Amino acid sequence: MSAISGRALHYVFKIGDRAKNAFFFRQILGMKVLRHEEFKEGCDAACNGPYDNRWSKTMVGYGPESSHFVIELTYNYGVSSYEMGNDFGGVTIHSKDILSRAAEHSYPVTQVAGKAGSLL
Repeated sequence: MSAISGRALHYVFKIGDRAKNAFFFRQILGMKVLRHEEFKEGCDAACNGPYDNRWSKTMVGYGPESSHFVIELTYNYGVSSYEMGNDFGGVTIHSKDILSRAAEHSYPVTQVAGKAGSLL
């Protein structure tokens, strides 16, 4: 069996509040906006889900897309919330500063028993 010669490029989150998410990813997690694109109509490949409306995507991360895993924030105009599923387990980020920034802005932080980290 041969090894796969690729890497995961990004993960997509559909968001209903761009301002709130921009604050969280930039100010709390410390990511940078890498690029932002606006689209006038839905994506033929369902990039933005089952929607035919105007939408945008913002790529955020800690370094260039060419060499770092990044997060895509997909925003559908006119959609303010999504039903939460149970498929996503979480993202692990190692940082000395995230928890203190989260506490400064009253985000709930939970210590995980028996683990070397916390949940935000």
